[in-house]
Amino acid sequence: MEVRRSVWTALSDRRLLEQCDVDTYRASGPGGQKRNKTSSAVRLRHGPTGLIVIAEESRSQHENRARALRRLRRRLFLKLREPFVPNGETLQAVATHRLKLSSKDERFWPMVGLALDALFVHDGRVSEAAAALGVTTGCLVDFLNTDEAVWQQANEIRQQFGQKSLKA
Repeated sequence: MEVRRSVWTALSDRRLLEQCDVDTYRASGPGGQKRNKTSSAVRLRHGPTGLIVIAEESRSQHENRARALRRLRRRLFLKLREPFVPNGETLQAVATHRLKLSSKDERFWPMVGLALDALFVHDGRVSEAAAALGVTTGCLVDFLNTDEAVWQQANEIRQQFGQKSLKA
């Protein structure tokens, strides 16, 4: 049975962490004497997908673990595609927000996953993906361009299907 992105992203932090190999290590770089004495950096490897994320900004291992989990959830939305089958409720949410969500909004990354799923199922053609989402092509392009990682992933999808990269 194939487990889908929506199942993994809906897990609690504890359950998602249980699926990961967790490595802690001493981060190099600036941060004072304490930085090189404690193993505060965290690397998560999600077993089922092989996705790897790291967090080493903080001197606190606890904070870095929380950051790494947030990054893993984002990476799941960026890298894993699900079948694009929008229902009325999904399309209503897209139409209501017109894809004008801040990256700090909790609905942003699930919407990213949906937009990239639509782009993938339509062979990287933005106009067709936008029509399937019920938004304009310009609206979809603007949304994809709100985050550098999202923009890069959209262009990777387009390149898979022989499409030219989108211009910022």
